[in-house]
Amino acid sequence: MVTLKWRGVGQGKKSSSPLDVLEEPEELIAPIESRLRHNILHLPSEIQEATGIVVYGRRIKSLLFSTDIAIIKNCDADAIFCVHPFTAQRSVTAAVIHAADAPVFCGSGGGTTQGTRAIYLAMDAENQGAMGVVFNAPIPNEDLKEASRVLDIPIVVTITSLRTDVEKRLENGATILNVAGGANTAKIVASIREKYPRVPIMASGGKTPETIRATIEAGANAIVYTPPSSGELLRELMDRYREEL
Repeated sequence: MVTLKWRGVGQGKKSSSPLDVLEEPEELIAPIESRLRHNILHLPSEIQEATGIVVYGRRIKSLLFSTDIAIIKNCDADAIFCVHPFTAQRSVTAAVIHAADAPVFCGSGGGTTQGTRAIYLAMDAENQGAMGVVFNAPIPNEDLKEASRVLDIPIVVTITSLRTDVEKRLENGATILNVAGGANTAKIVASIREKYPRVPIMASGGKTPETIRATIEAGANAIVYTPPSSGELLRELMDRYREEL
């Protein structure tokens, strides 16, 4: 059975009636959950403080960085960031796009995979229904330019260092910048934002509210969030089961 579940009722708050929740405008519409599909992965609420990136009329603030089909199917991310450390493969792209309820940004090479193969993989991702493609930091500008010539979806280019020539990336077809600079991410974001106030930026925000907010305040429009692994999530669930027995 699919039911309406009022936030605040049965979730640790003291509300005794759904009417108590109606006092807050954002709670006028009850969230819809089912008996079985209520235990989903919620991304950090701080991400909602971002302005978002509007792609084809859809505002994206949160991207789940994962290729785990079970997590992708059971999360509340605005989009999926399908990038992995192996060479881009059509079967992985197809599996994620098929399983996801949210739009998918697909990794199409740029590091190990460059040249014609990377461009063909990007074209294939578009044909499968990807919202955008992601090229890793080493992608040559000539590959980026050729990809921008043949693709009709956003091209996300990863920036890992302050030394990257961002202007050249934009000149050669980058639509969105993805900043993944580790501990320097917020610093890189701030540097780009100062020079390019209207360029869409997504960035890794870490796992704490403080680092997520710092990345947003630096100028990121959307946050790429790395979730706990299925093993970690299952361990939490099993710990609960053990306590209940």
